[in-house]
Amino acid sequence: MNAVPRRRNALAPHTASRHRGFTLVELLVALSVMAVLAGLSWQGLDGMSRAQGQTRQHAEEVLTLQAGLGQWIADLDALAALPVPRAPASLPGAATPTATVSQPVPLDWDGRALRLTRQAALPGDGGLRVVAWSLRAGNGQPEWLRWESPAVRTRADWQQAWDQAALWAQNAGTDARLREVAVMPVQQWQVFYYRNDAWTNPLSSDIAAAPAAGTPGAAAANSAIPEGVRLVLSLPAGQAIAGMVTRDWVRPTLSGGRT
Repeated sequence: MNAVPRRRNALAPHTASRHRGFTLVELLVALSVMAVLAGLSWQGLDGMSRAQGQTRQHAEEVLTLQAGLGQWIADLDALAALPVPRAPASLPGAATPTATVSQPVPLDWDGRALRLTRQAALPGDGGLRVVAWSLRAGNGQPEWLRWESPAVRTRADWQQAWDQAALWAQNAGTDARLREVAVMPVQQWQVFYYRNDAWTNPLSSDIAAAPAAGTPGAAAANSAIPEGVRLVLSLPAGQAIAGMVTRDWVRPTLSGGRT
């Protein structure tokens, strides 16, 4: 006897297997987690990039400060104690110059600029140089500046360069600015001379430091150079090195081993 097939119940569960996909909520949760991880990763990379940039900037500021102080010491080490050679005699029939030519000065501080007469950096360069250091307030922070003249070989050339250095420190023109170099931002600066076993203001020690009357040119120029020069810089905040920086220079020809 043949069996009668049973009718399948429509409400019975399907026995065939099927793949179940992600729901919309699960996709949104996964995307949110990925966005958070990506944000954290970007913050880490951005922090590393900023740290590298700050480290590089601080290193450059330290190198700039070292280079500026090194040039300052080099200028003082090269101070010329000998007077500039006299100008050649005028040709017959030439007009007699009326300008007064002073005795060359190796070093002078007027409260605004430090002017000095130094030897040429290269042995074969010849002549002397007039160098001036000053502080000028521009559009932003004040900057420490250095100015250098062309080579001078006569007293007249030296006098002209010496006057140009003073004029540059007071009100620099376009031509004078072409010979200046901006060293670094500095808020304030001070200069002191070491004389008679004490650091003093150069403006108040001119009489004590003046050479005796009748002193020969080389000896008079050498006596005008103090035993030491102290530089005090006030660096603005936000730099690699901020606050007060002091650098002392001792005259190389000073006897007695003073430090």
